[in-house]
This record gives sequence, structure tokens and C-alpha cells, in this order.
Amino acid sequence: MLVIGDLTLDEFLVGAVERLSREAPVLILRHEHTQQIPGGGANAAYNLAKLGAQVKVAGIVGQDSQGEALCRIFAAAGIDTTGIIHEAQRPTVTKTRISGHARQSVTQQIVRIDRKSDALPSHKIQSQLVAYIRSQIPHVDAVVCSDYGDGVFNAAVIEAALEHPHVIVDAQRDLHRFRGAMVFTPNLPEAEQAVGQLIETPTALNQAAQTLLEQTQAKFMLITRGEDGMSLFHSVDNQLQEEYIPAFNQTDVFDVTGAGDTVVAAWVLGFCAGATPWEATVLGNLGASIVVRTFGTATTSVTEMQETLQLLLDEGLEN
Repeated sequence: MLVIGDLTLDEFLVGAVERLSREAPVLILRHEHTQQIPGGGANAAYNLAKLGAQVKVAGIVGQDSQGEALCRIFAAAGIDTTGIIHEAQRPTVTKTRISGHARQSVTQQIVRIDRKSDALPSHKIQSQLVAYIRSQIPHVDAVVCSDYGDGVFNAAVIEAALEHPHVIVDAQRDLHRFRGAMVFTPNLPEAEQAVGQLIETPTALNQAAQTLLEQTQAKFMLITRGEDGMSLFHSVDNQLQEEYIPAFNQTDVFDVTGAGDTVVAAWVLGFCAGATPWEATVLGNLGASIVVRTFGTATTSVTEMQETLQLLLDEGLEN
């Protein structure tokens, strides 16, 4: 797999509340631990690697400790970082979440600090990305475009990515830029933004899916709907078809951060391994149902997915 993405480092700083500061009405935390995890497009790559894929990454990080940390995490997971470009003029996109807890209480996020640049990558950096992507297209089974709006996806990069027949797009906005990709995976708010209206009924959902398929010329439109499950849309003989998969986990939901990346990873890996689009959607749904049970950005494994699926099948037989 080739993952092209806006690479992010997610940091989680956790401490115990000691007292209120005398300097200002703020909590003083005694630091307990810091965890660094791939986020954004990096999380999509990390999910794929944890599910057993051979992963190459194309993206940009800064020449800073956060970029070094992200590359170390990738290297430890066996991810090829040759396509990661280090740019001194911009920081690695970093989202630092500071969380605290009192005695016998749950940990809660207090504040998030984001480090990023609003400047576009230089023309030289963009050209390097395009060259790397084109060099890898013949050697991968699929391309994942993970667009978080941090500057990687200019027109030239998108054009290079779309040279592959199997492109899966996870983009928060402007889906039409990736016109011709095989499958898109917007969540419900992203789909609403793309069509310019609320989606509150089955009819509205079908209309939105039809519009999105026409706008993007995609083969499949996978709309993730939170507790309402997922709907996979495609066209058969110019007739819209929907395959619905209910949510496998509606109660043990602690943090949805990064769940969409898990959906993408499980879907594309399943599809390339021979699953039908419906089966791939079931796998994506299954993976998401697992990672939302964990606080923070999380991944799952093949073994964990197998065990969870067996539990679901056993429960279904009992009921």
C-alpha cells in the first residue's frame, strides 16, 4: 500500500491534578506520562501496518523532534519512510492533548495545542512528492489519500495518485478534487458539507449519495454514520444501490479519534486481499467498533478483529 497523507503526530500528556495555581485560576498537574502516536494521514498508514500490510508513506514532516519521533514509530512498525520529505521551513503537524485526573476519577482532556503551518509546501517539495508517488504507482496494490487539509494535496499530487486504478480517498472537504478515485469514505457531516444540506432521512441520504457519486465519478461511496452504522453506495445499470451495515458497537464508545482511518485501512486491505466491497465494508465497520473503545488514537490487529467477529457471530446465534 502507498499512503499519501497529511502526516500528524498525536501527543497525549497526562497528569494528576494536585491543586489550583496561586498565579491563575488553573489546574496544576503532576506529569505522569507522555504518549506519542501517529495521527492524521500517519494514522492511516499505521493502521495498515498493524493489520499486516506492507506500507510506503509519502508526506511531509518538519526537521524537528516531532518529525523524528514519527519516523521512529514508522520504522519500528516496518513502514517504508523513503517518501517522507523533511522540510525545515515548516513544523511537523502536532496535536498535543493535555489531560488530567483527580483521585478515583476518569481522565479528561483539558486543552489541545496544535502546531502547524498554513503556508503551502515549496514547489521543490511538491515536485519531490510527485516524483516519488509516480515511481511507486506500478509497485503497490492500492493508494490511500488521507487529506486533513494541511497542504500535501495540490493538483499535481492528486493527479499522480489517480494514475493508480485503486485509489481510496479520505478527505474532509472538496471531494471533487479527487474525481475518478475508486472509493470515498466521508462521514455524515462531511457528506452534508459536500452536498450543502442536512441528511436526516433515508431519502436525503440516497440523494446525497447519488450527488456525490456523480460529482466524484467514484465506483463506491462509503458514508460512515456513527451509531447508525455505514452505507455503501454504488450504481448498477444507472440505478443507485445501497448496502447497509449496522454499527457493531453502540455502547462501549469512549473516543472516536482516528476511527475513520481504521475504516479506510481495513476496507482497502480487505478489498485488495479479495473481499467484495460489502465484505470490505464489514471489515471496516468491525475495525472501527474496536478502536472507539480506547481513549486516544488507536489501532487494531487481525487477531483482535477475528476474535471480535467471532463474538459477534456467537451473540447473533444466541439471539
